[in-house]
Amino acid sequence: MSRAEEAWGRLVRAALRRERTGTDAHGQPVSGISGFVPSSLAKNRDIDAILRAADELQDEDPNIARILCEHAYSLSQNLDPNSEGRGVLQFKTGLMSVIKQKLAKREVGTIDRSLDIARLQEFYKDYRKKHDVDKLREDEMMLRESGVFSGNLGELERKTVQRKRVFATLKVLGNVLEELTKEMSPNNSEKLIPDELKRVMKSDAAMTEDLIAYNIIPLDAPTTSNAIVSMSEVRAAISAIVYFRGLPKLPGNFPVPATRSADLFDYLHFVFGFQKDNVANQREHVVHLLANEQSRLGIPEEPEPKLDEAAVQNVFLKSLDNYIKWCIYLGIQPVWSNLEAVSKEKKVLFLSLYFLIWGEAGNVRFLPECLCYIFHHMVRELDEILRQQVAQPANSCKTENGVSFLDQVICPLYDVIAAEASNNDNGRAPHSTWRNYDDFNEYFWSLGCFELSWPWRKNSSFFMKPTPRSKRALISGGSKRCGKTSFVEHRTFLHLYHSFHRLWIFLIMMFQGLAIIAFNNERLNKNTVIDLLSLAPTFVGMKFFQSLLDIILMFGAYSTSRSLAVSRIFFRFLWFTAAAVLICFLYVKTLQEHNKPNASDVIFRVYVMVIGIYAGVQLFISFLLRFPIFHRMVNHCENWPLTRFIKWMHQEHYYVGRGMFERTSDFIKYLIFWLVVLGAKFAFAYFLLIKPLVKPTRAILKEDNIVYSWHDFVSKNNHNALTVASLWTPVGAIYLVDTFLFYTVISAVVGFLIGARDRLGEIRSLELVHQLFEKFPKAFVDTLHVPIPNRNLQTNSHVLEKNKMDAARFSPFWNEIIKNLREEDFISNLEMELLLMPKNTGTAPLVQWPLFLLASKIILARDIAVDSKDSQEELWDRICRDDYMKYAVEECYHTIRLILTAILDDVGRLWIERIYDDIQSSVVNRSIPVDFQLSKLPLVISRITALMGILKGAETQELQSGAIKAIQELYDVIRHDVLSINMREHYETWSMLSKARNEGRLFSRIKWPGDAELKAQVKRLYSLLTSKESAANVPRNLEARRRLQFFTNSLFMDMPITKPVRQMMSFGVFTPYYSETVLYSLDELFRKNEDGISVLFYLQKIYPDEWRNFLARIGRDERSTEAELFDTPIDILELRFWASYRGQTLSRTVRGMMYYRKALMLQTYLERMSVSGVDAAMSSKDLTDTEGFELSPEARAQADLKFTYVVTCQIYGKQKEEQKPEAVDIALLMQRNEALRVAFIDEVETLKEGKVHKEYYSKLVKADINGKDKEIYAIKLPGNPKLGEGKPENQNHAVVFTRGNAVQTIDMNQDNYFEEALKMRNLLEEFHHDHGLRPPTILGVREHVFTGSVSSLALFMSNQESSFVTLGQRVLANPLKVRMHYGHPDVFDRVFHITRGGISKASRVINISEDIFSGFNSTLRQGNITHHEYIQVGKGRDVGLNQIAIFEGKVAGGNGEQVLSRDVYRLGQLFDFFRMMSFYFTTVGYYFCTMLTVLTVYAFLYGRLYLALSGVGETLAVRAGISGNAALSAALNAQFLFQIGVVTAIPMILGFILEQGLLTAIVSFVTMQFQLCTVFFTFSLGTRTHYFGRTILHGGARYQATGRGFVVRHIKFAENYRLYSRSHFVKGMEVVLLLVVYLAYGYNDGGALGYILLSVSSWFMAISWLYAPYLFNPSGFEWQKVVEDFRDWTNWLLYRGGIGVKGAESWEAWWDEELAHIRNFSGRVMETILSLRFFIFQYGIVYKLHVQGTNTSLAIYGFSWAALAGLVILFKVFTFSQKMSVNFQLVLRFIQGISFLLALAGLSLAVAFTNLSISDVFACILAFIPTGWGILSIAAAWKPVIKRLGLWKSIRSLARLYDAGMGMILFIPIAFFAWFPFFSTFQTRLMFNQAFSRGLEISLILAGNNPNTGL
Repeated sequence: MSRAEEAWGRLVRAALRRERTGTDAHGQPVSGISGFVPSSLAKNRDIDAILRAADELQDEDPNIARILCEHAYSLSQNLDPNSEGRGVLQFKTGLMSVIKQKLAKREVGTIDRSLDIARLQEFYKDYRKKHDVDKLREDEMMLRESGVFSGNLGELERKTVQRKRVFATLKVLGNVLEELTKEMSPNNSEKLIPDELKRVMKSDAAMTEDLIAYNIIPLDAPTTSNAIVSMSEVRAAISAIVYFRGLPKLPGNFPVPATRSADLFDYLHFVFGFQKDNVANQREHVVHLLANEQSRLGIPEEPEPKLDEAAVQNVFLKSLDNYIKWCIYLGIQPVWSNLEAVSKEKKVLFLSLYFLIWGEAGNVRFLPECLCYIFHHMVRELDEILRQQVAQPANSCKTENGVSFLDQVICPLYDVIAAEASNNDNGRAPHSTWRNYDDFNEYFWSLGCFELSWPWRKNSSFFMKPTPRSKRALISGGSKRCGKTSFVEHRTFLHLYHSFHRLWIFLIMMFQGLAIIAFNNERLNKNTVIDLLSLAPTFVGMKFFQSLLDIILMFGAYSTSRSLAVSRIFFRFLWFTAAAVLICFLYVKTLQEHNKPNASDVIFRVYVMVIGIYAGVQLFISFLLRFPIFHRMVNHCENWPLTRFIKWMHQEHYYVGRGMFERTSDFIKYLIFWLVVLGAKFAFAYFLLIKPLVKPTRAILKEDNIVYSWHDFVSKNNHNALTVASLWTPVGAIYLVDTFLFYTVISAVVGFLIGARDRLGEIRSLELVHQLFEKFPKAFVDTLHVPIPNRNLQTNSHVLEKNKMDAARFSPFWNEIIKNLREEDFISNLEMELLLMPKNTGTAPLVQWPLFLLASKIILARDIAVDSKDSQEELWDRICRDDYMKYAVEECYHTIRLILTAILDDVGRLWIERIYDDIQSSVVNRSIPVDFQLSKLPLVISRITALMGILKGAETQELQSGAIKAIQELYDVIRHDVLSINMREHYETWSMLSKARNEGRLFSRIKWPGDAELKAQVKRLYSLLTSKESAANVPRNLEARRRLQFFTNSLFMDMPITKPVRQMMSFGVFTPYYSETVLYSLDELFRKNEDGISVLFYLQKIYPDEWRNFLARIGRDERSTEAELFDTPIDILELRFWASYRGQTLSRTVRGMMYYRKALMLQTYLERMSVSGVDAAMSSKDLTDTEGFELSPEARAQADLKFTYVVTCQIYGKQKEEQKPEAVDIALLMQRNEALRVAFIDEVETLKEGKVHKEYYSKLVKADINGKDKEIYAIKLPGNPKLGEGKPENQNHAVVFTRGNAVQTIDMNQDNYFEEALKMRNLLEEFHHDHGLRPPTILGVREHVFTGSVSSLALFMSNQESSFVTLGQRVLANPLKVRMHYGHPDVFDRVFHITRGGISKASRVINISEDIFSGFNSTLRQGNITHHEYIQVGKGRDVGLNQIAIFEGKVAGGNGEQVLSRDVYRLGQLFDFFRMMSFYFTTVGYYFCTMLTVLTVYAFLYGRLYLALSGVGETLAVRAGISGNAALSAALNAQFLFQIGVVTAIPMILGFILEQGLLTAIVSFVTMQFQLCTVFFTFSLGTRTHYFGRTILHGGARYQATGRGFVVRHIKFAENYRLYSRSHFVKGMEVVLLLVVYLAYGYNDGGALGYILLSVSSWFMAISWLYAPYLFNPSGFEWQKVVEDFRDWTNWLLYRGGIGVKGAESWEAWWDEELAHIRNFSGRVMETILSLRFFIFQYGIVYKLHVQGTNTSLAIYGFSWAALAGLVILFKVFTFSQKMSVNFQLVLRFIQGISFLLALAGLSLAVAFTNLSISDVFACILAFIPTGWGILSIAAAWKPVIKRLGLWKSIRSLARLYDAGMGMILFIPIAFFAWFPFFSTFQTRLMFNQAFSRGLEISLILAGNNPNTGL
């Protein structure tokens, strides 16, 4: 045996050995060789099953294991004889080595292969006998028949699993036996197996039906072990898909499972050649939809249930709604002429066909109208076949080898889509050069699509594949390709105007109008009117520009667009051209006429008439088309030619975007909202921006003879236009931004008011939870419980019964919530006991409340009674002031009687009755203080406490004696010390008791509490009597408090009435996953970072209470050593889960989402009788007994029918093959969660014509009884599914496996809570509630960001996100009606979306923010998106500055791409004006306003630079007194408020006030200010600006994984520099340079104070941009770290790199990466234009030098360039490459020395003998630095040209010098402050204040002194 074989054999043996134990050393489930069957062999599922059986039988009989392995080897050899598939050779080698190993261990002798069959036969019998197979089945059936609600649920589960394991092994043995007999004797194989054994094998095989893989409903394997098949709605749905009359009979050789009869899916399978697994998947899908629709109808159960016509009709219309609308839009007849005439069976047939098409369409699912086209033709083809009444394959799907829908219909579409996608150069190619998914889909929006014919006409231009980009250079004359459809995504900022031109026209015309009024001194006269009439030319001019953009931006789509659409564009262009020419001509003539003395006003009147008519017509049409109230009237006139022409002319007409209007009441609401916003905006604009600028502008325009300090080119004879522009530009920019400022403020106020109306934040503290707890049961039953008949009709006499019944219904849910909090380690065992609520099922006439409400109340009441001198009424009044004290006293009173009555004999009971009768009569007579000595009450309580303390233990003789003694003492105390009543009234009773006591008969024997409920009462009474401390702080954990507060608060919020689980909407959860952390490994938890900190140590410190609770849960002590803590695999696994549940891991998400199933099981279990309205017939105990609810077959089946969870782990198959730990962890999650399904893409290598060919399968797996993956479906895809963005493609391939009417999209950094899962039924009912003109299609759900406690940055991000996902979303949904989908845990109307392109869009780059496009798509397709805040889902966010910056950059880049998209364009065009404004300012407009805020600073500073360097500023200030200005101050103040995050802060503060209270809100806000949140928000402003602007200019947006770990590590200086250099540092340095130049040369009559006030916001922004990354960097100012950072940075800067070197390793590689986004000519031109601004510095400063005096000749500027050239030459001398001059090093050094000395001498002489001063030298440096950067930027933009010129190395050297200098400027202040230790301490406190407040020793974590030793 070779060494490789030996090594593989050892590996396989170890794997098989581990497999027998099921876990490895760390408690992880592991996979043997069966777990690693190569994908190319995995199609034969028998191999895996055989190897599993071999592993199981290895110890029992190695010979049988060897036989099975040999057979598996034979199967793999048959599948791939040449071992050419990936991993096949290694697999075979390993398997062979195992076989050889088994043979080597045999007794010496040859193997007789003929004996193998005999061995198998004997072993089969022995195995059956050993496991007593017949009894196994009988035991299971007996348990199942014993009743669902018996106590045997756990035993039933165990028996079922055991039976399945045994029969699975028997099935493998039987199959192998049959195969071996066929191999040995093909003709006589049946004779080799005895008849008796055959019969037994057949019988056993019948019992393995439920081992056949199925997802939810076992349709191909009907089984009695799964209760789901016995449900009437499921049986009805199955009956609806059976073969019906009219379907031709299938051929006899068509395979149909013996377990069922043929159905219509089998027929469609035969006719169209759908894949087997696609058919099985959609069979279950359709049955699931129909069954759930049937259940919602509430039809009574019948012996033979039939599917209701209404159920079929509802599902049919919902599923084919898009097809019907498509037919109406195109004006064609659907495949049915009369829908009412279509039979129920035909509807099910059509429905099934549609879903079969959809299920196998792969990437074509993104083309919903293409699917409509395919369905349309296939139904016609099906009808033709049905008419012929002969089952035959469809012509459209026939292939050479049979029939295949995938090959003939889908693959041609996929091939052309893939060819176009491959041409996008991985997203780098311009969008206009290739067709994306939208282009392909929109081809089917016109009748022209029918030219594709059926079957496909593949020579159509639609199927034309473009020439690959790599080959275009070799082809002359360009390449042929099909153009884009309807829209072209050209990369330009003009899209902002193009999409939202109405907004820009409105804003510019209002600005113009306000300016005219201001310049006319607010007087209304003819001059003012004529000036105002200039608005008309402005309007038509801007409309002309819009029509021109229509033509330009449509370039590239003319050939494929509809002729009507193209003609409309040109017609509008001609119309607006003519209108612009006419109106401008008339206006000019009007002005000329007005300026003439004594001229007539004829033209003026004509002009007014023309614009009056034009404006009137425009307004009339706008009102008709945009205002909801007129829509109905317009729709009635839809067929009028004039109406159609007007609509065609006025707005674009697409398949999507029609009828996008809202109800009139909704329209009025957002109309009023925007009138308020615009009123505030224009008041601010007029009085603070425009009006104050009028006087200065007039003064500037009048000034002449200005002496310029430089050589002036443009400012003469133009009325100082540049000066006016420098004054007005920042004001104009703020005018465009301030709308968003006012929108933010007013929307925050509106959101606050709506939240208050919805009762958010009413319970905002633990104190309120305590105070209001008694109201919770009623509120729970009113909201979350199924409606109870006649509940509210009960009279006052039944109030107590009603309250008690409410409490009984509430308690099991509350207790389950508390138990889950304990399982999650948020509360301790003691807290759980205090929080649990009694079942309230006893006979006590009161409601029993949780102990945490009653703790210490008895002690307090005792003290009050003992000290009281008051009357009975006054005493009781004092006790009743505290409701819970009253409840505690009453409960003790009744519980003592209950317990003593239960444990005492007849005489004892007589004593109890006598005492209680006396107490009752004293109460009636109001003589308690007289009849009883209350001062002796402590003695009574102490005796009862002692008795309860004894009774709560297990019964022993000693405790029995103690209990008797305690009761006797209690009797004596009451008899002799407490009672003061007259005993003569009941003399006989007392005499008998005294006699019994004296004789020792009284209490001689007691009945020990045996009933569980009585024991609970004893323990509870003991706790009530002994609890001395208040439980006011229970629970102590902040997260537990928050969750309980939110849950209890939500009980009082408005939500739909819930329905029984059986009648609720079904839903699923869908989570995409790639390769993120699933479960932390031990290595990850204990691995220490550079500071000696492990993740586990960090978690222990930041969650100390949860760590203690965890240790208590696993039975460990805190003082235990690490070795003692985790010495068992179970504890290790628990530790891994505990840590993972506190990170952003997949395991946390899965646990949270599986709470839905748990909640549904509990609700089903408790509703089993109450739904039928027979509460009265059941005891309260039955209603509240939840023991074993998770094991109830009926509860599980009902939950599975209503809830599914699919995690789409894209590369799970690859991870399994590579044996990645993620694959093992995912398998573990499936084993722990039986309802969890994992979908993945499997790459299978096959041989075609001697070449290895990859096939792609979409697979769904679950865990089987052996803990392995069980493949349910494997659907072949047309090719590699990843053609577009990864996440939506991952979602799309797996969406076919989802089920239900709704689907909740959950990212893998989210969490859920059991108490929130209880509300899901209510939320789903929102789909059927009135939320506007259209039913909801997406239900928005509130989020809680759970990562806010890590650091101050995490807190900022958490608060910012929280305000957006609550208050912000609240306003967007209502009243603005523009809420989209933002990647939150929204619930989609699943059928609506899967029939309209899916839940996201996937085109490369343009859809990088894929989530929001689902919202766009839903809105455009007449959907309705709502938001609901009575339910919440947890979400993690990025916690480190670098993570946050990458995330914000990704989102900003995504918004930049959205600007170019057709969705944004159509929404901007088709919304009415006010919804359009709402949409703009809450999507791309927010980022544009952000960018404008930064540009305002640049405009202001460059304006000041112009005024300073040209000398105009000083002249104007002296002559006209113009320096500071109110308008400029207002503009800068507005900019500053936006910059420092006020936009974010206002909603945040109001959200705090609403949900936390005013005081908490103030404290939180002030704390954030001290933590420098303004610095963070200013820094984020730069991030968003940079990536948004760069994306629109150059593209380059891409998905970036931010990493979701615990970021408390120090980030190196070089890493920060690489990330922020171009986005922040360069821009920050530019701002600093501008401020310094303005300080040096600007004129400010306010002196230093005036300069500070004018520039403080700019300085703040610059410093924030430069130093925020280091200020928020852990240990950023620790000296040792600073030294290490400097060394690392210099190494990175000087390392030259090379091929394959990454940017993180070398400055040169990083610089090349930073320039990669500049790729096309337009981008280079734009960069060049933007870089020209840097040359103004040198031009201005050189004329300010002392050396030139007053000379303003252009030669001075020329001399400065000569000086700069000299410096460049000097630089080249010193940077000359020594590699080129190895032999001349001495000469080179000599030349460098001489050059340096000459330069120094020349400079010295110039200073000494000319007017050149030292300040001039520094001024020159100030001038040359920006010039050099400008040259550098232009050279970088034209990199290919510079390279051809041979100058690239010089440019690169100059760039390195700049980066070195910039790095040093940043580094020096950091190093300076690092000298002072207190500064590092301050920074640590600043960053981790939240952690400090929770007692976290962050200083230890960051100190680097390895504190883990104490772990």
